Amino acid sequence: MELKVYADRMSQPSRAVIIFCKVNGIEFDEVLIILAKGQQSTPEFKEINPLGKVPTIVDGRFKLFESHAILIYLASAFPSVVDHWYPNDLSKRAKIHSVLDWHHTNLRPGAAGYVMNSVLAPFLGRSLDSKAAAEAEKILTKSLSTLETFWLKGNGKFLLGSNQPSIADLSLVCEIMQLQVLDEKDHLRLFSPYKKVGEWIENTRKATLPHFDAVHKTLYGAKDKFAKQRKMSKPGFQSKM
Repeated sequence: MELKVYADRMSQPSRAVIIFCKVNGIEFDEVLIILAKGQQSTPEFKEINPLGKVPTIVDGRFKLFESHAILIYLASAFPSVVDHWYPNDLSKRAKIHSVLDWHHTNLRPGAAGYVMNSVLAPFLGRSLDSKAAAEAEKILTKSLSTLETFWLKGNGKFLLGSNQPSIADLSLVCEIMQLQVLDEKDHLRLFSPYKKVGEWIENTRKATLPHFDAVHKTLYGAKDKFAKQRKMSKPGFQSKM
């Protein structure tokens, strides 16, 4: 039975799993779960994942959720996956796990929290929260600094001084890409101090082309939509229609 990936391409971890499959030649059936419509909470989907989250995979009778666990499983189960994504060397694997664990308690709450509370909340039926956004920004800024000075130290192009990407690079970069929906001035303010982070994002993008750009088209479209809405909401704006 073909692998099924339940995902929404507006979801950072969903994009990471989809890109990983495409880069490594893993055949799969992508099943769209639209978060903005609440499809993750339907009884049908909760039979697959009782937690109501994406991404989720079904491989035969095996069901799995949580993106890091999914990436580890795919890298281990499919022989087409090149070793650098999740090396056989146990010491290298352990270091990748350390980055992934750090991600979920630092970068993810910072980046996802900031974007949700400053841009995305109304599209998911929630209210913007400036206080929560400010708190998330503190975590995000600290996380970007840690990436710049610790995880990206050395001469390698990728995390942990590596010259080839791992599942950690893909997961973290997809997380950061969500910040594309921010106002350009806000985005520049957050990222301008971190040159290494910017270079690493571009290196990861190039290493996974053309799939990286193709999978991020949904996000790029949302970015344009939010930019138009911000423009229309400015005082004195007059439509040419």
